[in-house]
Amino acid sequence: MKVDDIMLMAYVDGELDIEERREIERELDESPELAERIELFRASSLPFHDAFAQQKLPPVPDSLTRKIAELTRTHASATSTVPPGPAADPAANDAVAPSKAGVPPSAPIRSRMRFSAPWLAVAFVAGVFCCGIALRLTPGVLSGGATSTVASAQPASPWVMAAAGYQALYSRDTVAVTTDPAVSAKTVADIHEIDGLPVRVPDLSAQGLTFKRIQRLHFHDKPLVQIVYLPKSGGPVALCVVKDAKPDQSIAQQKIDDMNVVTWRQSELSYALIGSAGQVDLDRLGKMIANRDVDAMFSRAPVPEHAVSS
Repeated sequence: MKVDDIMLMAYVDGELDIEERREIERELDESPELAERIELFRASSLPFHDAFAQQKLPPVPDSLTRKIAELTRTHASATSTVPPGPAADPAANDAVAPSKAGVPPSAPIRSRMRFSAPWLAVAFVAGVFCCGIALRLTPGVLSGGATSTVASAQPASPWVMAAAGYQALYSRDTVAVTTDPAVSAKTVADIHEIDGLPVRVPDLSAQGLTFKRIQRLHFHDKPLVQIVYLPKSGGPVALCVVKDAKPDQSIAQQKIDDMNVVTWRQSELSYALIGSAGQVDLDRLGKMIANRDVDAMFSRAPVPEHAVSS
């Protein structure tokens, strides 16, 4: 049995029979690379229902619906122009490559269109998130704040990938309605008392960003805080925070699909500042937040002195 990404996604989604699962598990025991890919696919299986069950969300904007429909049509049109060959594998969407004399026929060539940006957008909406990453984090140390910025060279954390994919679906209409300040203050209190995250909500109004809402989400049964801002133009910007007991790490920049991401780790909290490419200087903004150069919004419960957050 050939183990490819389609087979791995079916394994993660529980769609294989017993024998196929056993074959995959035997391969996992022998291949750390395959095990890492499985973890990435598991990270993409987001608990959408649980994440939004307690959220009072506005209706889906017509502009977002039209955008997704357009991406779907584009993908369908692109894939329909490649007719399958007579011996094509049904799982492949390209024809079998012609062979030369004396050379055995090639296996079906899987089209890169399967992992193109339109397919990713539609797949994410369906609950399947599969992302290719060009840049990854490089370890660093924060000493009293953000001291340097590095280009990423290690895998982006699964939760950062998921948060960036989620943020990519946002438009200005998505966060047009501001949450009642009293509701936001209560949410902050719940984050401190129930989730145990000493998160400060940065006031970024002086930087041209208007606070819109704060949400308590979950990623793999762990609390994930999302704070959303709206700049004067362009799409929303989100500051996401999760608990992370690993050593501090300096600010790093990376790009996940069309989203720019700035990440850092500080006092057992990991941060990801996410926004559309080119709309806001996220690197400068991240340093200000990490260094506590901005005021905090909403009252918050006292936290230990070492628990420095955004």
